[in-house]
Amino acid sequence: MDEITASSGPLALTGAIGSPAELTVIIVSYNTKALTLKCLETLFETTHEASAHVVVIDNDSPDGSAEAVAQAFPQVELIASKDNMGFARANNVIAQAAKTDWLLLLNPDTEVHAGAIDNLLAFAKAHPEAGITGGRTVFPDGSLNALSCLNRITPWSAFCMATGLTAVFRGSEMFNPENMPSWKRDTVREVDIVVGCFLMIPRALWNELGGFDLKFFMYGEEADLCLRAKKLGYRPMITPDAQIMHLVGASAGKPARKVVMVAKGRATLIRDHWPAAMVPLGVFLMWLWGALRVGAARALAATGKARFKETAEKWNHVWSLRKDWLAGY
Repeated sequence: MDEITASSGPLALTGAIGSPAELTVIIVSYNTKALTLKCLETLFETTHEASAHVVVIDNDSPDGSAEAVAQAFPQVELIASKDNMGFARANNVIAQAAKTDWLLLLNPDTEVHAGAIDNLLAFAKAHPEAGITGGRTVFPDGSLNALSCLNRITPWSAFCMATGLTAVFRGSEMFNPENMPSWKRDTVREVDIVVGCFLMIPRALWNELGGFDLKFFMYGEEADLCLRAKKLGYRPMITPDAQIMHLVGASAGKPARKVVMVAKGRATLIRDHWPAAMVPLGVFLMWLWGALRVGAARALAATGKARFKETAEKWNHVWSLRKDWLAGY
């Protein structure tokens, strides 16, 4: 078991004074000290109705994140892991110990806008059929960040991604179906996947699903969770009345490492959620995705331009690990 230490002040009740917490907010941080502090600041400034117990679990950050949170927010329960447990396991650790009826997963590289958590909790209560709910995310300049939700991977979407059609026609519903580009996340809508940066779920459903599948280290675990909920008959939903700012990938590390982790997560989702007869096609399309990109990167690097050489180095590294990511978790 990972070695962890806990530092807990009084419960962080952001709703009515003295009311019992009904929501546990879980923030998993890794090397995002300034961002985590800003996330907590906006969380407390903008939440007025929901009574929440806020927990930060730090995955052994080398930047002093745990110490900074303890000093600036003594009312937050802080858990400092001595190892990097990854996103899925860290959330499971806190969710397993939670006593509230509701759980909210919130990324540290987010800023909570006015009423976001209050509105999301109210929406979730009003739509029990959803099971899992989320909101709208934007970039720091206020422009839409579409990655608050996604459609599931299908053979068509995997083909479009592998062949580059998704990259060329990002604004097309036909060639970029996973991202739903024509929808501005400005209406209530059922989706396949609520992204884990801002995901609310009843604790009872979380427990029924067994939380995140711990074979995922990072990327893909929330898709797996949502798809398993859909198999039980739930219909995950997004509301535009709950908005946050999300930077995306602040703790993912080097670009090649992120590409490998995302690819491994996608391969796992294909293996676990496609019909068995279709899995070989899905794995081949993942292989084709990598092969075409490393081939193109090497061809461009042959021109001698420095920026193309750097790209080729990244894709050479990704391609060298193809057996690993094609196998999935």
